[in-house]
Formats: sequence, C-alpha cells, structure tokens
Amino acid sequence: MPITPTNLILDRPLAVVDLESTGVDPALDRVVEVAVLTLLPRGAPEPFHRRVNPGVPIPPGATAIHGIADADVAGAPPFASIAAELFAALHGYDLAGFGIASFDLPLLAAEFARVGLPFRVARRRVIDVLALYRRLQPRTLTSAVREYLGREHEGAHSAAADARAAAEVLDRQIGRHALPPTPAELHASLVEVDIAGRFRRDGVGRIVFGFGKHIGKPLAEVAACDRGYLEWMLNRPFLDDVRDMVRRALAGH
Repeated sequence: MPITPTNLILDRPLAVVDLESTGVDPALDRVVEVAVLTLLPRGAPEPFHRRVNPGVPIPPGATAIHGIADADVAGAPPFASIAAELFAALHGYDLAGFGIASFDLPLLAAEFARVGLPFRVARRRVIDVLALYRRLQPRTLTSAVREYLGREHEGAHSAAADARAAAEVLDRQIGRHALPPTPAELHASLVEVDIAGRFRRDGVGRIVFGFGKHIGKPLAEVAACDRGYLEWMLNRPFLDDVRDMVRRALAGH
C-alpha cells in the first residue's frame, strides 16, 4: 500500500532504512536483507529491497527472528554486488528508521567499509524512530503510574511511594495483559539466563554474551580464548548469578 505522509514535511528525500542480519553485532555480523523506502518531497516513494547472501551461516536464533534461513539467500548476491546500487540509493539523503542509530547504520557502515565505500552520516539528518518513541513514551515509574493507575505519581523518588507504586503497577499489569499471576511464573517469563540479562541463549541453547565486546559469543568459547575478560568481570559489580556462571566457565564447567 502506498505511503502518503500527512504530517511529515520534506524538503529533500528521506530514506527509511531497515536491515535484517546474521546477528546483533554491527562489527561482526552481516546483512541478509536490506530495504529502503525513499520518501520524496514530491512524487511516489521509491522502494529498494534486496536479499543478500552473507557469506556465513545464518544462526538459528537470527532465523527465528526474521525468518530468513541459509536456503533463502543461497542464490542471492553478496553485499559487494549490490553495494554500489545501494550506496547510490542513499547518497546525500536524510535517513530514518527504527533503532538505526545503534544498529542499522553501524552495520551498514561496516558492510560498505568492507567494499571500500565511505558511507558517512555527517551533514545528513538522521531520525531514529525508536529514540523518538522512548522520548514520547518514557519508560519511567511516573509514566507507568499514569498509564496503568490513571493518576499522577505523588511522592515520586520517595522510596516508600515508589515501592507502593511499583506494587500497584505490577498488579494492574497482570490484570490488563493477562500475565502469569505468580512470582515464579513471572520470573520464568522474564529471565532467560540471568537477572540482568547479561547473558542469553542462542538458537542451539548455548549461553552467549548479551553485552560488551564478546556479544553473541558463547561463554565457553570466551573462557577458552579470553580468560582475562572473564577475570575482569569478577572484579566488576555484576550480580552474583553472573559471577557464578563466569567462575564455572573459568573452571571449565
């Protein structure tokens, strides 16, 4: 269905970008699909959509998210083959997308760099729709009280008032969204590996890093190749569940 913005006013083309990839690390992962919808000040939008063979296996965890498997891109061109066309489609245009500042643009810049094209965002206007969403819908206790309890949060940042508000919001969330009603069930639905989400499981069930320079790598692999990083973690204020896993990994368990 054609897009005709009714509120967005353009004075030059705006390229709305979205990438699907082999993972979440812009430095290491590869593009498997790219879509660009260019909105023009006048005239119909110009679409660009390509599947890309990443040259590496697509992890099952990534396929579970975007539905693109190795067989789907077996006959697709590598990024190098579409790079010039894509670079031209974006050249000089403003950029927009959901989460592009932290993921899509760094990944795109890394892919272009591998083929010798200097993709730059300087002097472009960049609109991250996710950042706008977070600004307009702030995820604070005060906003949660307003949304779920229909009142202002009197005494915000007072520990007693905040604790009471958190309890009331939790109870209301369970009712409105039909969430599991017991703490055990809620915990199981929220915690994949550790409380703070420092680790997660990949598509084959391995514990992998969810942060830092080893993001996406199995904990056991990092224990074998970069013990110093895990020893550094033991001296940082991570929660005990993370520290216990790190100790077990260093011990070879």
